[in-house]
Amino acid sequence: MEESQTPPDICERTFEFAVRVVKLCQALDENPGVSRTLANQLLRSGTSIGSNVEESQAGQSKADFISKLSIACKEARETHYWLRLLTASNLIPEPKLTPLTDEANQLIAILTTIIKHSRSGS
Repeated sequence: MEESQTPPDICERTFEFAVRVVKLCQALDENPGVSRTLANQLLRSGTSIGSNVEESQAGQSKADFISKLSIACKEARETHYWLRLLTASNLIPEPKLTPLTDEANQLIAILTTIIKHSRSGS
C-alpha cells in the first residue's frame, strides 16, 4: 500500500456508515420540528465522512490526501456530536444509537491514525 493511500476497508466502512445514517435520518424526517432539523445536520456530516475519504484516494498530493482525511475526521466528530445530542434530548433511545455512536468513535480513531502516519511518513 502506498504512503498516501487509505486501507481499502475504510472506504467501505465509511460508505456503510453513511447508509446507516441515511436510514436513521429517514426515520427522523418523519417527525416535524426538531427531529427533522437534527436529521438534516446529521445527514450532512454523516455522509460527508465517506465522500471525503473517497476524495482522498484521488488526492493530487500527500498534503491534499491529508487534508481530505482531516475533513473526514472533523465530519466524523460532528456526526458523533449529533448522535449524542439525539440521545441526550431523548429523541432516540440510547440503545438504538449505541452501535452507530460506537462506529463513529472507531472511524474517528482510524482516521486520526491514518492522518498521523501519513504526516510522519510511516
